[in-house]
Amino acid sequence: MTTIYQERPLGAPIIDTANEPFWRAAAQGSLLIGHCPACGKNHWYPRPLCPYCLSDTEWRQASGHGTVYSVSVTRKAGPVAYAIAYVRLEEGVTMLTNIVDTDLDAVRIGDRVRVCFKPAEGGHMVPMFTPA
Repeated sequence: MTTIYQERPLGAPIIDTANEPFWRAAAQGSLLIGHCPACGKNHWYPRPLCPYCLSDTEWRQASGHGTVYSVSVTRKAGPVAYAIAYVRLEEGVTMLTNIVDTDLDAVRIGDRVRVCFKPAEGGHMVPMFTPA
């Protein structure tokens, strides 16, 4: 089966003071992840307190490269099929995301992917992944 990716409308993200730097960077085509300077661990999703040691966190530039950990093509959730996936970034964190710009049925666990950004309502850009 072949399911070619089609653009679909994306709602605007909910932006607050804790995640505003992430969305500002995404608008510039940059992927940020959370990092804890106290324990040295990266984390996703970014938050003001480290999920491991509860210290303050900072933003760190991610490479934008990763591997598909899990993927499923969703055909019945709306008029356009899409691939929802967990992607393990080179930095060790796993993001829930979409795989785009490819035959969705050809995506496999272990495939190498890279970040790209898709437009959402309000002029925001949402990070998603495409085959590397």
